[in-house]
Amino acid sequence: MLILALFEPGLAYKITKTPTLALRSNDFIRMLGSLADAQIYHHTQIEVLTNAEVFYEAELEAIRAAQHSINLEAYIFQQGEVTRRFVEALTERAREGVQVRLVLDSIGSFMTRESYFAELVSAGGRVAWYHPIKWYTLPRINNRTHREIIVIDGQVGFMGGAGFADHWLRGRRGKPRWRDTMFRVTGDAVTGLQSVFAENWLEASGEILAGEEFFPFSEVESQSAVMIIDSSPTTGMSTRARILYQTLLASAQKQILITTPYFLPDLSARVEMTRAIRERGVEIRIITPGRQIDHMLTRRSSRRLYGDLLRAGAEIYEYDPAMIHAKIMIIDGVWSVVGSTNFDNRSFGINDEVNLAAFDEPLAARLAEDFQRDVEESHAVSLEEWKRRSLFERAHELLGWILERQQ
Repeated sequence: MLILALFEPGLAYKITKTPTLALRSNDFIRMLGSLADAQIYHHTQIEVLTNAEVFYEAELEAIRAAQHSINLEAYIFQQGEVTRRFVEALTERAREGVQVRLVLDSIGSFMTRESYFAELVSAGGRVAWYHPIKWYTLPRINNRTHREIIVIDGQVGFMGGAGFADHWLRGRRGKPRWRDTMFRVTGDAVTGLQSVFAENWLEASGEILAGEEFFPFSEVESQSAVMIIDSSPTTGMSTRARILYQTLLASAQKQILITTPYFLPDLSARVEMTRAIRERGVEIRIITPGRQIDHMLTRRSSRRLYGDLLRAGAEIYEYDPAMIHAKIMIIDGVWSVVGSTNFDNRSFGINDEVNLAAFDEPLAARLAEDFQRDVEESHAVSLEEWKRRSLFERAHELLGWILERQQ
């Protein structure tokens, strides 16, 4: 099992026929929704919340206004000032009769004790742990929930890549606070987020989250087409998120913008991106962390894979000021993919993830503004610089190659 975990060949995501449908067409939207097995929502609004001082306050404000239910799922829920504020807000609402449910990953939140939630549980809140470390969970121990979701009253949702920990809000030990983005979702797509939460609430608690109060009818004025992609690896090898990414990479005609904290594209993704550049003249720009990354081995593994893309003409930037943790892809200025998925095998093939894919030009333009600001605080990696990597770095890359599928 260890050998398979480290060296099993990845699935070849080869597009049988390069999509020729216009990305703006209803036919393309329908095809993408079918491939991702996702319902298409037409009455949804999405607000971009850049950095923790913005998104934590927005989340807390919505929690404090909850009237019926609060459902929260997180990979990282780390004891500290940030989670203390959230637990206090959740406890206050539970005392007022609001149904509060938390699903926390037992590995990602390993250092957070159950006693941390004693007051919340006493007030009526419920906390369930995803795949706790037990003898009977050993076959699934590598499958984690990496989702970061809050759904309030079935009408307001938050999703993205940020968990709940102080390092998102302020720096520590000389490390600046992390750069990240979350999204506030209102309208009919919130039912999709609620459905994703319900899946792992069932796995963690044994309870099916049924009742009209969890899935109220809600829509807002919008010209968007939005999908919620529930990516849950099975005993097979493919996931909906990976299909979504590959199809959009193959469909791009003008530009691909990617921001990701862990850039470990498999061979299929690298081939598709180099084809986009060479055959269709697509501009590809990628932002990854620089030296402020939280896992240096992952950075080494990532840099090992730059070569083919740089030779083809892709622009790769390493963000200098802090750890960049946003997970965003923009295609041709019209499609955006945001959520919890990193550009690596662990997200695409091992973890439970959630993404929002939107045909929404104003959203893509707003995200492109953040992208450009991040580029201006990054340095471009040239092919010549990449070739000059030290022997020490190359040796480190070898270890990273061995562990690449598990990073």
